[in-house]
Parts: sequence; C-alpha cells; structure tokens
Amino acid sequence: MSDIHGCAHLLMPMLRVIDADLAHSRPSHAIEVFMGDYIDRGPDTRSTLDILIERGRRNNTVFLKGNHESFLVRVLREPHLLNDWLRIGGAQTLASYGVSSADLRGDPTNLLRELARAIPRSHVEFLRNLRPSFTCGDFFFVHAGIRPGLPLSEQHEDDLLSIRDEFLKSDERFSKYIVHGHTPVRSAELRDNRANIDTGAYATGNLTLMSIQGTRLLAV
Repeated sequence: MSDIHGCAHLLMPMLRVIDADLAHSRPSHAIEVFMGDYIDRGPDTRSTLDILIERGRRNNTVFLKGNHESFLVRVLREPHLLNDWLRIGGAQTLASYGVSSADLRGDPTNLLRELARAIPRSHVEFLRNLRPSFTCGDFFFVHAGIRPGLPLSEQHEDDLLSIRDEFLKSDERFSKYIVHGHTPVRSAELRDNRANIDTGAYATGNLTLMSIQGTRLLAV
C-alpha cells in the first residue's frame, strides 16, 4: 500500500481486507509493506500514524519512507522550510495535531515548537526509522522508483523518494520488479517492469491495495 496521505478512514477498511484474507488463506509467511507518504494532504495524519504504529506491533510489517516524511523530518530541523511544507499539505498535518497554521505570524520556529510538543514521541521515532526500500524475492519495493542504469544497490535516496520521469518513461527490465507509488494514476498500473499503486487517495477516495502471492499480482 502506498500514499495513504492522512486518510485513516480509507486505511482501516483496507486493513480489514488484509485481515480477512489472512484468516482465509492462512499463508505460512505474510509481509505487509507500506510504501511511504502516510502524512500530509489528507484529513487525519495523527490517526493514520497511530493505526500504522499499532499495526507494526501486531503484524509482520515493513514501513518505507516517502518524500513527505523525509521533508517533515527536515523541516523540524530547518524551520525556514515551513512554508514549503505547508504548500504540500503540511497544514492538514498540523491541524491533525491541534496546531493551526494561521498562528504562523511570520515566525516558523514557534509554530514548529508547538508541533514538537503536540506530536507523540512514538510518531517521531516512527518517522525517523523508516526504510528507503525493501527487497523480497524478485520484488523491490520503494516509494517513488529507481534511476535506470544504476544497480539497485547503488541507488540514491533522493531518487528512491522523488524520481518521476526518468523512471516512469523507462522500458528497462530492471534486476527486480519494482513496486512503487508517488505519482498518482487513475487506476493501478501493472507494467512489465513495474507496478504503480498510488491512486491519489486523498483526492479520489481510492486507496489501492496490492496482493502479491508468488508471481500473482492483484490490485484492489
């Protein structure tokens, strides 16, 4: 699953779908991979992180980093970037923690200090411990994609979190099948070399879940 963007109301039904499938199919080993951009833009970042953190305590989960998580961690260190963050959905994240961007009054330091007081320590630790990518069998999971022509072991984190055109336009058969999000599409794209499952949940109400069993891929 990718690009939840604060849509806790869409995340919960998808987790129930996963639980029902696990109860029915009883796989010997199941891994739940979440591919970043849990925060910003949507209405409830705080609940989304609460849900995911609790999920991680009870299930076999992998949480990857998205460009939005990376940027928020940077903003907390560099307050001058606050306005840039607000423009990409940070205001909704602030509101979910009870902090209003209307209180900015030209001083980002005070506003970020309020956020630092409001955000639970468990959320900060979650954001700081996210992984840039995950490999399992023939699959490589990442938020945005990879730079064509570079081995997977030599990819730069900036590309893993933010790349678009160079990756999306490439027909290269990579060493593993790439599963990603980051660039919204109308419906999940399953191509020969990659799968994009970001269906713009915060704007469309459509959060996509992909199930991989062996070589079988199903996006719902």
